[in-house]
Amino acid sequence: MSKRIVCLRHGQTLWNVEQRFQGHTDIALDETGLAQAARAASLLASLRPTLIVSSDLSRANETGLALGRLVGLDVAVDKDLRERGGGEWEGLTRDEIAARWPEEYVAWEAPGGEPVADVAARVSAAMRRWASSLDDGGLLVVASHGAALRLGICAMLGLPEELWSSIGGLGNCSWSVLEEGRRGWRLVEHNAGTLPEPINSDDSPGTD
Repeated sequence: MSKRIVCLRHGQTLWNVEQRFQGHTDIALDETGLAQAARAASLLASLRPTLIVSSDLSRANETGLALGRLVGLDVAVDKDLRERGGGEWEGLTRDEIAARWPEEYVAWEAPGGEPVADVAARVSAAMRRWASSLDDGGLLVVASHGAALRLGICAMLGLPEELWSSIGGLGNCSWSVLEEGRRGWRLVEHNAGTLPEPINSDDSPGTD
């Protein structure tokens, strides 16, 4: 059986609601986020995860802990799974950013922020590192952040940077599933809020 990675975005925070750039700022889950984490945990528990690891930021760690408590697993913490650093944008709303840095806003490159290539490299390296400790058929749950996971997934798939925007974002407490094939990792679910189901089609799994 193949190894799998469930890439789980954290639950909602007040700054999510206010559309503030969170980055490395440590913002806790709000009441809705805690409920989202509990719901996601109740679904993902049935997949019988082997290992759970989270970002060191509390919003992701709290999300991972909700699952860990349910399945009786400790949650390891890895700072390489934290969100993209937002430099001078952290704590500001999208409107404030657009008004003060119009060109940088269009490019989504924060002054003093972390380059997307650096985020993709560190997150994918962390995911590969943790996945390497799985037995065949093992399931790793990575509780992290929207940009960090999207960029990490792109790097895991070996996509060139110019195609990274073709992978959409993740909603709060939604997840994506990577599966290890003979030619590397592939994306089998993306931005899901329900459990993965087997896919039967003419696209044979033997073509990977």
